[in-house]
Amino acid sequence: MRRAAMTGPSLSRQLCSAYPKNSANYAPLSPISFLERSETVFADTTAVIHGDTRRTYAELGQRTRKLASALRQHGVKRGDSVSVVLTNTPHMLEAHYGVPMSGAILNTINTRLDPASIAYILSHAESKMLLTDCEYAPVVKQAVSILEERGQQVPVIVDVADAEDPASHSGERLTNAGLEYEGLLNGGDSSFSFIWPEDEWESIALNYTSGTTGNPKGVLYHHRGAFLNATCNGMVWSLPQGFRYLWTLPMFHCNGWCFPWTVTAYGGTHVCLRKVSSKGVYDAFADHGVTHLCGAPIIMQMLLDAKEDEKRQFQQSVKMMTAAAPPPAVILKKMAEMGIEVLHVYGLTEVYGPATVCVKQDHWSAHSSEDQANLNSRQGVRYPMLEGLMVACPDSLKPTPADGRTIGEIMMKGNVVMKGYFKNPEETEKAFRGGWFRTGDLAVTHPDGYIKIMDRSKDIIISGGENISSQEVENVLFKHSRVSNAAVVAKPDSKWGEVPCAFIELQGHEDEDSEALKSDIYKHCRSHLSGFKCPKDIVFGPLPKTNVGKVQKFKLRERAQNM
Repeated sequence: MRRAAMTGPSLSRQLCSAYPKNSANYAPLSPISFLERSETVFADTTAVIHGDTRRTYAELGQRTRKLASALRQHGVKRGDSVSVVLTNTPHMLEAHYGVPMSGAILNTINTRLDPASIAYILSHAESKMLLTDCEYAPVVKQAVSILEERGQQVPVIVDVADAEDPASHSGERLTNAGLEYEGLLNGGDSSFSFIWPEDEWESIALNYTSGTTGNPKGVLYHHRGAFLNATCNGMVWSLPQGFRYLWTLPMFHCNGWCFPWTVTAYGGTHVCLRKVSSKGVYDAFADHGVTHLCGAPIIMQMLLDAKEDEKRQFQQSVKMMTAAAPPPAVILKKMAEMGIEVLHVYGLTEVYGPATVCVKQDHWSAHSSEDQANLNSRQGVRYPMLEGLMVACPDSLKPTPADGRTIGEIMMKGNVVMKGYFKNPEETEKAFRGGWFRTGDLAVTHPDGYIKIMDRSKDIIISGGENISSQEVENVLFKHSRVSNAAVVAKPDSKWGEVPCAFIELQGHEDEDSEALKSDIYKHCRSHLSGFKCPKDIVFGPLPKTNVGKVQKFKLRERAQNM
């Protein structure tokens, strides 16, 4: 029987053209919609706990509307960047809604950065307004001075004084427009109407990540990706309505892995923690009934190492999501014994935070506790809304066999991958070469389909959840008069997971007082780098090289592992 010849558009295309999108059946996805719903559905539910401060979802909605309105009154337009140097306080949470509600792009800046890095970000992001916690006035003041010296645009500065913290409340004021946060809000309209994205591809956030060069790269998020990844967080954790979430993960890291939006979607309570300490976390467990938290493995180690007078008893079960360097199996085992269930995820700034999850399987319970910990320490499988994940040969894009031995590069694709690097088309094209996002992380695929990272091709060191470029540190070391050659690798650390370790060849003869020289080199690094980027160990001696003079870093990693 002969089939009829296909002529004209397919039925699918005909149906698309016959039933176009309209305001009744389509709206651009955006995570700010979560607050619009929760401020009415959970109006009287406690949305925020911060010290003695308690705010309901109705109050949170009013404050964010005021913020959005005030930003517009001060000249912020759709597509402008608004930067913030804030810690985990209600002000930071409000910025995650008020800034995009005004149509602007939120740029959260790492509070641990040095003045030069902050100045670079403010300039590169073309920030129109800067909300800055008064505690960080000294470093921000230096960053502003750098902008002024270079003749670059200085954003309108708004001082944020946290009444719950004396260091912030009494800190120096920097505003160049007579603006203080609460005063800014008081001038806003609590009935302000959201400015929705006209297209869900519009940018909602701009986050800067350490690369293999000194200057960080600006990663653009769109409203659609933020909505989807925030939704994924709830799916992979099976979150219940009204759960209580503790802010130990900095909201300036990948917008807190999208949890400012996830918690609100479920009518959960944001328990803010300005300064992370073992006592603060245990107090939050006991006093506020915290059920969920996220953070780097250092948080787990901190809880395990807490002094007896810092520990508190708590009745509820607690779940923790962790990423960064894989937590040691022994740590996962001890956390389980404490009654804290750990879920291991993996991701990057370029994929909105977590993009893979180590999904626990029922049959794993038949294994020993040590084997279970090893299984749970893997990076796992793709997030529900990540369309593609594979470990493959970076040249051929052929997936590696699932044998747990063959190493390839982790690659991803889908709606929760960044738009690209801001004002950097070359790096964007390089990252998306072959139709996949190249993570630069090397891994194997196990027979059950779960992936496990083996190394990092870009030599990024992850210390306490912070990305450190080894090349950036090396470039600073080379500026010291006594350094002839240098290589920086990761060294295991019980507290931070990994720390930078510098191997250095010296010019001339080695000093008799090598400790004095090490101290001088460290001071040199500290004057050019943020403290967490400085080498924690310095080793003098010849560097292993190939026959063409390339430093063999794998040999240095082996030495660092055994130090």
